Amino acid sequence: MHSNSEKPSIWLTLAAIGALLFLHVPILIIFLYTFTTDEAAFTFPLPGLTTKWFAIALGRQDLWQALSLSVEVAVVATIVALILGTLAAAAVFRSDFFGKDAISLLLVLPIALPGIVTGLALRSAIGTVGIPFSFWTIVIGHATFCVVTVYNNVLARFRRTSGSMIEASMDLGANAFQTFRHVVLPQIATALLAGGILAFALSFDEVIVTTFTAGQQMTLPIWIFSQLTRPRDRPVTNVVAMMVVLITFLPIFFAQKLSAATSDTEGHSR
Repeated sequence: MHSNSEKPSIWLTLAAIGALLFLHVPILIIFLYTFTTDEAAFTFPLPGLTTKWFAIALGRQDLWQALSLSVEVAVVATIVALILGTLAAAAVFRSDFFGKDAISLLLVLPIALPGIVTGLALRSAIGTVGIPFSFWTIVIGHATFCVVTVYNNVLARFRRTSGSMIEASMDLGANAFQTFRHVVLPQIATALLAGGILAFALSFDEVIVTTFTAGQQMTLPIWIFSQLTRPRDRPVTNVVAMMVVLITFLPIFFAQKLSAATSDTEGHSR
């Protein structure tokens, strides 16, 4: 019988290191070439080091407009996802009705489908209804998959929560709103926070669905994609890409830590 403290084999260690390098070396290359003095080519070793590209990137008005649009869309899409995802999770958890499993599948489907399929479907639907492509069509597109992250987090929390406290609250005379505010909300608050953070990160760096729903609007990821056709702007693009990595990494990191801390707390309480 093997001990749980047995050290992993050298091959397993090398495989883990190889996987980490495969995932993160391309990101490190982007970080490295934000400091190159060569504006048109990737040459190694670097011909020189400079920080001028940061000032150039931060001075681009089109960059700030794209960044502002991405943040606004992500905030609104996250708010919509928090409301709809929480309501959907509560309905699926608290009610037994015909087609419950089918409804659950439909709620998760937008994030399981390829982005190009979701984007094409949304563009066809929006075009059929006659809605002009604008800020709100981007929000609609992003909310379709942001709802899923909130729904999954809140539903998982509901399944780990005892219903006896809700029943006790109702028996003591609290109405539905009071029960939600004082009993349900504190229990699902961390799940809402983690789901909201993940939804914001997913919305902020989304490209494919945005391409189909943005019209003439340009979010930050679309701006970066458009810069790929301009080789002399490559260092500026690298700087902005590094900003996007940091902006999306931090929310995901904190959401993961929050979920892990919550799981540990629940495990100790049991």
